[in-house]
Amino acid sequence: MMSQKMMTMVKVWRRVIPLKMRLLLIIQWEMFLLNGTRMKSTLDMILLGRRLRRKRKIYDEYNDEIVELTKEETRMIRRVLKGMAPHPEFDPYPTAVDWVTIDKAEHPFPDAPEPKRRFVPSKWESKMIVRLVRGIRKGLIKVDDKPKEENRVYLLWGDDRNLTERHHIPPPKPKLPGHEESYNPSLEYIPTAEEVKKYELMYEEDRPKFIPKRFTSMRSVPAYDKAVRESFDRCLDLYLCPRTQKKRINIDPESLKPKLPSRKDLKPYPTTCYLEYKGHKGPVVSISTDSTGQWIASGSNDGTVRVWEVESGRCFRVWELGEAVQHVAWNPSPELPVLAVSVGQDVFLLNTGLGNDEENRRVDDLLHVESHMAHNEPGASEAIISETIVKWSRDDNHGAIRLNHYKTVSSVEWHRKGDYFSTLMPYGESKAVLVHQLSKGLTQRIPFKLHGLPVSTAFHPTRSIFFISTKKNVRIYDLLKQRLIKKLETGVREVSSIAIHPGGDNVIVGSKDGKLCWFDMDLSSQPYRVLNCHPKDITRVAFHRSYPLFASSSDDCTAYVFHGMVYSDLNQNPLIVPLEILRGHASVNGRGVLDCKFHPRQPWLFTAGADSVIKLYCH
Repeated sequence: MMSQKMMTMVKVWRRVIPLKMRLLLIIQWEMFLLNGTRMKSTLDMILLGRRLRRKRKIYDEYNDEIVELTKEETRMIRRVLKGMAPHPEFDPYPTAVDWVTIDKAEHPFPDAPEPKRRFVPSKWESKMIVRLVRGIRKGLIKVDDKPKEENRVYLLWGDDRNLTERHHIPPPKPKLPGHEESYNPSLEYIPTAEEVKKYELMYEEDRPKFIPKRFTSMRSVPAYDKAVRESFDRCLDLYLCPRTQKKRINIDPESLKPKLPSRKDLKPYPTTCYLEYKGHKGPVVSISTDSTGQWIASGSNDGTVRVWEVESGRCFRVWELGEAVQHVAWNPSPELPVLAVSVGQDVFLLNTGLGNDEENRRVDDLLHVESHMAHNEPGASEAIISETIVKWSRDDNHGAIRLNHYKTVSSVEWHRKGDYFSTLMPYGESKAVLVHQLSKGLTQRIPFKLHGLPVSTAFHPTRSIFFISTKKNVRIYDLLKQRLIKKLETGVREVSSIAIHPGGDNVIVGSKDGKLCWFDMDLSSQPYRVLNCHPKDITRVAFHRSYPLFASSSDDCTAYVFHGMVYSDLNQNPLIVPLEILRGHASVNGRGVLDCKFHPRQPWLFTAGADSVIKLYCH
């Protein structure tokens, strides 16, 4: 029966009282039950719920009191229940503001101008400095007052404690016996009776310590008579001789070699003998090519000068001079096909006749001897030599001009413009080097004092500089300022020839001890490289006009070809690479290749030998 009444009360409860009121009554009922207080009636409970709801009061169970909520707190609770921020003023997604701008600011943020005191020396700092200076002068303030160094007391033998920490150097091991100390050595180790006698005549220091002998068996080997002596000497060495520990560095020998480019990358250069020019009956001492590269001239000891066509090898013309030719030099100007030949004390200026009609007519007018008497005029310079030293005359036999000197002329060198040329008389003393002008027929000596016996001369390819090589060094003179610029110290036994690089800043020097020296005049007066390439005397060295090549010829019947690259960058040194060894000439009376010249336009090399043959080597 009770269960039915309860069910009926629950139904009435649900119909009469709303849901919120029911929840509030249940909460208040439990609250009063916990506090030990019980409601008087249901009406009191309903009135209490209405009062709490109207005044927004809640019971604080921790502090046991009823707390009244404000509207803001109620609003905050409702926002939290909805999942929103407690404060309505809070914006969870504010608008982004860029504090750093990309645009360049034209004015500073603090726009206040700098005060004047920042640009004016401080008055109070100056007073402080004056006060410090006065204090230093009066001695009240001491500057760099270093403490006095007291004599440090130390133990006299205090360093001996560290001797145990030093590394122990083991004694050297004795030499192990070799094959010669065998009881049955090979026959090549057994000396003959004559060799044994030679050993006995030697000093004890140079004499071998053991003479090998041969025995039939090991049982027949006697006792070593020097065993005690050698053991005693070794003990003395271990006891008396100090030991040193040598630091050996393991270096790969290949890393010490210079890294040079491959020869295949440096082509073209002469490698093969392409053509031979035969016709001379004596050694060919000098050769020279014209500026076009079509013709080559050669001079021989048989007293003839020949002009050859390069491509075909045909002998175009022969001059019989009747005396051994010393040197031939072709005029570098293509408009003047003139060949200078030194024969004994004479220098011939020959008209080769290889130019056109206008060029030949100009050469004939230039070689007319009557137009070369300007040195007899009263206003001549003091440097001009009289006719007793050099005489200009007409040679009708060869259609040339003859310059008669008072000593033997060894070489002739042309200036790059083709109007001036120099002659060298090694034993001419103060007038050993003379400079001649072809257009005016003038001869003058250089205003420099020669130090030593001159060997060869050369003009600078681009500047007014003159090179004179003696047996020991090379002197460089400025013709305009008439002074010595530099002296190149070769360090060789005797200089034989020189050659100037087309750029003018590098010189190669050949010597009679087989050494070739490369000088970089911008770098030093000492050789940049010294190449020991030939076992015999170097007779001639030469540079190519356009290719980075240079060559040297020697009495060992060979000619060496090198790659010599000169860079415009002054911080980079020249690159020198050996390329090829050219062989083919035969030795006659101990002489081999006497001269070598490059083709002016092609990477070809001409060599003249003592076997009366001229060879052309091509790539």
